Amino acid sequence: MTEPLAVVGDALLDVDVQARADRLVPDAAAPVLEEQSRRVRPGGAALAALLAARLSSRPVLLIAGVPDDDAGAHLTGLLPAQVTLVPLPCTGRTPVKTRLRAAGQTVARLDAGTGPLEYAGLPTSVRAALREATAVLVSDYGGGATAHEPLRALLGARAEGQPTVWDPHPRGAEPVAGLTLVTPNGREAALASDIPGERIGARRRQAEALRKRWRARAVAVTLGGRGALLAYGDGAAELFPTEPHTGRDANGAGDCFAAATAITLADSGLPSDAVAAGVAAASRFVGADGDPRVLAGAAAPPAAPQQAMDLAAAVRGRGGTVVATGGCFDLLHAGHIATLAAARSLGDCLIVCVNSDDSVRRLKGPDRPLQPAVDRLRVLSSLRYVDAVVVFEEDTPAAVLQTLRPDVWVKGGDYSAAALPEAGLVRSWGGEVVTVPYLAGRSTSRLVRSAHR
Repeated sequence: MTEPLAVVGDALLDVDVQARADRLVPDAAAPVLEEQSRRVRPGGAALAALLAARLSSRPVLLIAGVPDDDAGAHLTGLLPAQVTLVPLPCTGRTPVKTRLRAAGQTVARLDAGTGPLEYAGLPTSVRAALREATAVLVSDYGGGATAHEPLRALLGARAEGQPTVWDPHPRGAEPVAGLTLVTPNGREAALASDIPGERIGARRRQAEALRKRWRARAVAVTLGGRGALLAYGDGAAELFPTEPHTGRDANGAGDCFAAATAITLADSGLPSDAVAAGVAAASRFVGADGDPRVLAGAAAPPAAPQQAMDLAAAVRGRGGTVVATGGCFDLLHAGHIATLAAARSLGDCLIVCVNSDDSVRRLKGPDRPLQPAVDRLRVLSSLRYVDAVVVFEEDTPAAVLQTLRPDVWVKGGDYSAAALPEAGLVRSWGGEVVTVPYLAGRSTSRLVRSAHR
């Protein structure tokens, strides 16, 4: 049997209420929120455990206090079968955080049961779970678990002999010594180190100061949309940038990052491998607006078609506009860039549909493509205008368009919108077909002819 990962910390219940806000309260300058949907999921250490289960086939042991109340019962019922709750005896109320969101933004948050839980003793089941685990993730949400002295002593004793990640909290306890990796965010790192600044140099100094203070093997400061900075001794530091995404809801991104780092360390990865995996997983998680399903299967990115479909669903779900364009993109040139930039300006995400190698050969001849699809996708994915790329095997993108159902389909101005074979298909679901200005004289074929002269 695969050895489990143990997630230790403060479990809570997260409630997201998606609402429409198009009018104000008559007697106050406050919006009226009309509820449209509601999502309830595990939060805190429970979310970290759920995400770890999505990222790996390992069993996950959640060591947390869950009070005997309605919110606690709801939280326990939301845990997947792969996650086993190992309860810490406690008294108090299960914390519930309810976010009210409109137009992709959080308008307000209502918290209940936020006082620290009271813990007593340490059951043998907790000791056995930590002995069994191949790695440990401590998810501190300031709820009192990491301040429980018997648990702290056990975590400190185990940290020297097994990979341990500690995700700290400003209201939580100090991390124990000997940890493999500590993962504060930028604000937490500045507060804990008492070193101000948001530039990379300041972040490096913060991380190194905390590594020494906490006697940790490495510290990774998460930097939101900029990625994460890893410090691992002797002034050495490495920056891991985020992957491009269009998601606007970063709630839970830190839990996703920490879960992916712990899974990687459990699989005998280095701290640098763990941070790279954490950034990649958190990028995908935020890109899907916090939908854990995007992580299913492994820490590797999902297949491009699924990634594009998930992106389209997420953008459309928050009322955004999905734009798509297509082509061979064999040698990327200024004409391509002009088309992509114009297309991206028409909506909230741009999905590029790319002809496969066989499709290009059928369209352009046996000497094409000049670059295989894997290289063309890598180049396109690196552009700031492009949010997702999907390859299609047919001569036209009709099948992939039927799946993606974009709101806008864009082609360069060397095409007539009326003559495009996919125009009728796009309009069949209410989509629009748009042509954008074409840069005369720019084409891959022309570049190839020039290179042969």
